Amino acid sequence: MLLKYLKTSVSRYSKVFAISGLMLTCFISGVTMAQPSEPELPRQMAWTAYNLGTTGYNQAVAIGAMLREKYNTTLRVIPGQNDVSRLLPLKTGRVDFSANGVATYFAQEGTFQFASQEWGPQPLRLLMTSNGLSNQAVAVAADTGVTSFADLRGRRVAYVRAAPALNVSVEAHLACGGLTWDDVVRVDFPGYEANWNGIINGDVDVGFGATVSGPPFRLEASPRGIHWLEVPHDDEDCWQRLLAISPYFTKHMATRGAAINDDNPLEAGTYPYPLLTALTTQDSDLVYSLTRVMNENYDDYKDSDPGAIGWALDRQVFDWVVPYHEGAVSYWREIGVWTDEIDAHNQELIRRQEVLAAAWIEVIAKNIRDRDQFVAAWMQIRAQHLDAAGFDPVWR
Repeated sequence: MLLKYLKTSVSRYSKVFAISGLMLTCFISGVTMAQPSEPELPRQMAWTAYNLGTTGYNQAVAIGAMLREKYNTTLRVIPGQNDVSRLLPLKTGRVDFSANGVATYFAQEGTFQFASQEWGPQPLRLLMTSNGLSNQAVAVAADTGVTSFADLRGRRVAYVRAAPALNVSVEAHLACGGLTWDDVVRVDFPGYEANWNGIINGDVDVGFGATVSGPPFRLEASPRGIHWLEVPHDDEDCWQRLLAISPYFTKHMATRGAAINDDNPLEAGTYPYPLLTALTTQDSDLVYSLTRVMNENYDDYKDSDPGAIGWALDRQVFDWVVPYHEGAVSYWREIGVWTDEIDAHNQELIRRQEVLAAAWIEVIAKNIRDRDQFVAAWMQIRAQHLDAAGFDPVWR
């Protein structure tokens, strides 16, 4: 279990092995640590979140208002322009938590922008996640007449630079239709907004995003119109191909979004956003208390943003692809929603992180200076270790 504490340099890894046996005992699988009878929160906390004005930022601010009113805790929410800027302050201890997106999973895996000597696989944990009424889905301009993923062959598809969460998700949905990037015309854009503006302006036909985000509504109101592509829940072949590339998706029927409502739902997929993320080393009592007060005071912030409904207890997904922090587990077990089956799943996710940490030690020891050679070696060693441990590497 010492491998939980591994960071991204040899010098920091060496510190892990000096951790006392007492601390190690505290983290042994299955041990339930005593938690405070009442929530104990500090006077100040800091989180990172998405940009100003995003649903993720708005939800964090609303939670902060609840913390200030009920517990006299001031929450500073620091907006981050990208995945690295949201997770770096967490990694370096400048913030306590991050209201992050699916990049939490990429960072756990040490892939994409986290496949560098400065990063590598991160020992991240969840407290809880927001699972709203929207989907993360692929949309086309309605004037294209496209109605299925197979119809995208030869179409212009947006690719957002430095945004793997978007591009990998598009790749997964193309696979649902038996396609790859080679079967479409890739059109690069500098950002999420630019991607959707490109559809509106006729520069591209296809984009990916949250059904409730602002740009899809602008596309709906434009002369081109919007049409979301369904991912039928009973199409097992489609879902098998999709999940082989993006295992973080879950089946979901959206009732909120551009051209989406209760009478016109979208059968497709989604993933949690935001994800309240911590390092495994975060204080267990603090994690327990924050998880508890967010659940017990849900009514205070649920109406602050259309996506805030996703924090409801009955919308929590405990068997996702990133493990939960032991402090959060203690609370969820205490109120009776953490089952033995979920716990077994959580322990397997923790074991996966340990395997990734061991693989990182091996590649770091090779002292490869060239960046491209390092990434290639890391991805190969990573896959070898995960294969040997019985895990799917997903990306090789």
